[in-house]
Amino acid sequence: MRPPEPGFPWVPRQPTEEMLAQLPAQLAEMLREAQKISIDPEPYLAALRDWVANGADSQFALAPDEVLARSAPRDPDRARAAACFELGQHLHRSGAPEDAVRWFREAHRLQPENWTYKRQAWTFADPFQGPSEAYDSDWLTEVRKTGAENYYPPVEL
Repeated sequence: MRPPEPGFPWVPRQPTEEMLAQLPAQLAEMLREAQKISIDPEPYLAALRDWVANGADSQFALAPDEVLARSAPRDPDRARAAACFELGQHLHRSGAPEDAVRWFREAHRLQPENWTYKRQAWTFADPFQGPSEAYDSDWLTEVRKTGAENYYPPVEL
């Protein structure tokens, strides 16, 4: 058992400059920035293989109390952010995307470090998560502000 964590089974292929030159400028810049995101699949793959081979006896399997200790605590703002995000999702799926924006924005305000909340809302406004009138920011701006090297938290094996 393990808490939710980012894991990567491979390093994505890097686009060539020739390919990037054929894309819209915004998308090419996003891909250039995405290339800076740190991804090291080997430690995660080794742990995953050990877990598959050894099950609960794997050195990487965690006891339930360890999973809880490593899981992010959900303080009142995080709980409200999760509720706002789910309400935004529901409204968007129900055909009221304009009404969803308010709730996505509130989720962003309450938990600004949550990339999932931001990316979902940005994608609804623009499939490439670029600037839109609906949100104060976009993927490229936020990644540059945060630093691509900080995009994913390190996995504690």
